Amino acid sequence: MTGNMKATDYRLTVGSLRELSTVGVVCALSAAYAGILLTASDFIGRAGDRTDGGMSVLLGAVSSVFILIALFVAAVVISNGVDTVIAGRSRQLALLRLVGASSQQLRSSLTRGVAKTAVVGAAAGTVIGVAIADIARVAMVSRGVLPDIRYSYLPPITVVAAAIVVGVAVIATLIGSRKTLSGAPVLGATNSFRWLKNLAAVTLAGFGALLLMAAAVLGERGEVAGFFVAFFGAALTAVGLLVGAQSVVPAMVAGLGRLLGGSPQALLARKNAVADKARTTRSTIGLFIGVTLIVTVVAGMTSLTESLDRWDMSPEELEENRQVMTMMTWVLVGLIVISVIIAAVGFVSTMSLTVIGRTREIGMLRAMGFTAKQVQSTITLESVALSGTAVLGGLLLGTLFGAVGSQSLIGAMTPGFPVGLPLGALAAIVLGTAALVVVASLPPSRRAVSVAPVDALAVA
Repeated sequence: MTGNMKATDYRLTVGSLRELSTVGVVCALSAAYAGILLTASDFIGRAGDRTDGGMSVLLGAVSSVFILIALFVAAVVISNGVDTVIAGRSRQLALLRLVGASSQQLRSSLTRGVAKTAVVGAAAGTVIGVAIADIARVAMVSRGVLPDIRYSYLPPITVVAAAIVVGVAVIATLIGSRKTLSGAPVLGATNSFRWLKNLAAVTLAGFGALLLMAAAVLGERGEVAGFFVAFFGAALTAVGLLVGAQSVVPAMVAGLGRLLGGSPQALLARKNAVADKARTTRSTIGLFIGVTLIVTVVAGMTSLTESLDRWDMSPEELEENRQVMTMMTWVLVGLIVISVIIAAVGFVSTMSLTVIGRTREIGMLRAMGFTAKQVQSTITLESVALSGTAVLGGLLLGTLFGAVGSQSLIGAMTPGFPVGLPLGALAAIVLGTAALVVVASLPPSRRAVSVAPVDALAVA
């Protein structure tokens, strides 16, 4: 480790900060989201001091919940993205270990690179988010919606939120790199504790399922605690699925891959999609979380709205409640959509890094007679298998969570078990997935096939 490159230089592990562009984008989105919500909460709170502060308290509580959700999704995406970057540089990292670099030096260099990228992204996102909220505030003051009083242009809490975003990125990096840059050589990870991980996953998911059933029973009895039990049940079930994802997701991808057809491109896409279980899981898990979140909100609100017809209300009250439900649905979807965008960014980035890391493999296919169009078709079909699995799993789990949440609230007032099937939202998710497949597969595949087969085969 001599010359111009120190042992803690980020170029040792990632080559350049460009490889960590996903970290910067995700941090910017998270900080902008927090900046908008916290700034809005701040100026509504200041206005509420003149009138009623109840709205600011409610907005502050709601903002905190959805910011935490966005940070959780961001942590998963960053962790998976960093792990993908490291996996793509396994040969270089192995050589560094052989010439004397310690795991601590490699992890330190990676953490420094992520921290630099996260600080820039979080700072830019905070400025943009606060600016958007301030512009909206000025417009509302000019229209008389808010009182013309002194407001803070940069609430201190937004700076704290930006620091938390950076901290989440660093922690996610340490978690995402713990296997590949731990004390053991980076050439392979041990599976000695896989059984323990699977046991924990089954235990958490099983206990979560029991809580969901308990929530449904409490809702049928009209107990207020049912909704809180449903929340913890959904959280535990989701955590259990995340812990055991590497044992479940590849099998789902393999099953869906059989529907791609029997062409050479489809067969190769199916094999590539599950060739590396860790890579398969990294590619799908973030999108799976995003879809589950938005379907949970939409399905739950749809169940509540459809149940209104069974309540004892006048036509005027029914219509008024429908309008309130519709407005709440759009507000909640608007609050959760940033998490879906973060998940989509992670999917696109992971697919891009994966394709770029397989330049040699693609060169071999070209040398064997595959045309550029066939290679692009293979990568697109692989993206379909991965994203399709994430969307299908998210739709099923989100519909279940939404139904249980609705049951926990109105089970005593509504006969049967309310299941909301928001067809419009489902169609939007399918169309969004199709667009995501194009974005995730075409640009990297075009870059990959633009390399001459001889040059691609020469890549180490």
